Amino acid sequence: MTNRPIGPRRRHMTVGPERLLALGDAVFSIAMTLLALDITVPDGLPEADVAGAVADAVPTMGAYLLSFAVIGTLWLVQHGLFRLIATLDRCLLLLYFALLALVAALPFPTRLISEYGETTTATACYAAAIAGAVALMCGMYVRLLVNPALAAPHASPAALKQEVRHGVLLSLVFATSIPVAFYSPALAKYWWLLAIGTRLLHRKPAADAEK
Repeated sequence: MTNRPIGPRRRHMTVGPERLLALGDAVFSIAMTLLALDITVPDGLPEADVAGAVADAVPTMGAYLLSFAVIGTLWLVQHGLFRLIATLDRCLLLLYFALLALVAALPFPTRLISEYGETTTATACYAAAIAGAVALMCGMYVRLLVNPALAAPHASPAALKQEVRHGVLLSLVFATSIPVAFYSPALAKYWWLLAIGTRLLHRKPAADAEK
């Protein structure tokens, strides 16, 4: 008769942070590439209509540049985050896979805002997607903070708290723009400019961050 340990079995992660990050890099790169596929002009246009078709594509180009910058920023942040991770657990995996699912789907709200950017629905959907992605990244920092055994030795609690505060503020900027979009989609887009100040607000000297 086989003796089995009493209680729930421990489930060890079979993938390390480096391999998971490699998967994330692939998802981010594919999402960034898919953004450009929506920048098109109709085929077979007479020469006189080409300039007008390019002008009509300007909103799509603007949405592409905005989402490219957003995904690029998230990619940089994830690399900073993974430098602080020593060990993965189930919670970190779930949060990260949810983040990758949202990043992979970003071309859809990008297309919405490029074609229907003047509508409340498109603006709110785009803001919700960005707020969700930032919140998931913030949740990973919180997980490292509440479970220091998962964090790398050089990951100080002060640095983790600073990233959590910044993530909460950034997520709130996009989340609070959703009700603003019901009043004015254009005003909601200007509201997103507040995101620029969130990093400056929590930028601290290196000596303070290491305490």
